[in-house]
Amino acid sequence: MAAGRSHLALELATLPLWILAGAALEIEGQHLLVFSLSYTLASILLSPDLDLRRTSVGRRWGPLRVIWVPYFLLFRHRGLSHSLLWGPITRVGYLACLTAAVWCTVVRLSGVSPVIPAVNVHVPALAAGLYFPNTLHVLLDRACSLRYRVG
Repeated sequence: MAAGRSHLALELATLPLWILAGAALEIEGQHLLVFSLSYTLASILLSPDLDLRRTSVGRRWGPLRVIWVPYFLLFRHRGLSHSLLWGPITRVGYLACLTAAVWCTVVRLSGVSPVIPAVNVHVPALAAGLYFPNTLHVLLDRACSLRYRVG
């Protein structure tokens, strides 16, 4: 199986190629920036391997890695979390639920009315940045599994 470092190396090595392809397609700079940032963060912090108890991506979270314990208890390795479609949704949805729970708790305890700022996010660029490294990760896992079975 491919090691976590192999996944990260492949994902980060291909990022400049994706950016060049986007520039060649005349995609706006702001969209490329959003794509690049979300791609980098997804590669470093939101790997499909968060479904493992001990993993390099978990260590990158430092003391906050404890927030991923329920995630790896919910999702078996290479299950839904490694789905091309559902993998990023499980991780982003999980983080959204945690964030909402913390937000609601802080608001309730502080008694302050919540103010949610308007954010101008380029959703397609953000989604592409989340999905591209996930796809590379899953395809590398599948290629390594196939190679292992065949040879």
